[in-house]
This record gives sequence, C-alpha cells and structure tokens, in this order.
Amino acid sequence: MLEPVARIVQNNSAFRAICRPLANTWVNLSGYRRLGLRYDDLLREETPIVQEAIARLGRDETDGRVFRQKRAFQLSLSHAELPSPQWTKPQDDYKYLQPLIEEVRLEVAERDAFNSMTTVSRK
Repeated sequence: MLEPVARIVQNNSAFRAICRPLANTWVNLSGYRRLGLRYDDLLREETPIVQEAIARLGRDETDGRVFRQKRAFQLSLSHAELPSPQWTKPQDDYKYLQPLIEEVRLEVAERDAFNSMTTVSRK
C-alpha cells in the first residue's frame, strides 16, 4: 500500500529538495554523529538477520563498529561529547551494514520460498 507512495516521493525531485534540508537538520539534532557513531551503528542487533549481516562484515568494519560503540558508551556515561573535529562527518556516515542486511533478507525470503514449495507427482 505504501510502495506507490514511496516511489512517488523518491521520484519527485521538488519534494526531495524540500525534505533534504529538514532531514539533514534532523540527523544533526539526533546527536549520534557528535558521539562518533554512524547511522548503521544504531541498528538493533537482536534480530537474526542483522546478526547474520554483522557476521558477514569484514574485520576492519567490525573492529571500527565495536570501537565506535564502546567510545560512544563511555562518552554517554560521562555525559560528554567528542570535540567537534572528531564528529562523524556526513560523507563518512555511509551505509556499510544495510546492503548486507538486504542481502541476508533476500536469502531468507528465497530459502522460505524454497522450503514452502510443494511437489506434484505426475502419473
């Protein structure tokens, strides 16, 4: 039901031009970049799909993710923020986990479709 609306919104350049500054303001107000985090660092790890995607991350991405989360936790405990030069810059806040999540989601859907197939014997 929402897919046609989403396509219209994504393809409407005027609407995107209006919403982009609002989205950037919202991200800046959320504060996660002031702690040195990326958006994908905030995703819930409790779901099996996200856990599988995290397991597929490379060593450098995994180490960076753990470091950013531990540093943010320490900053949160001390009610502090990183100095502004160390904040996550918008160009560094790329989606490193979401492509893997989508890949795992498609694999799970394919596996479910395969497992739910029924066979018909021909006589």
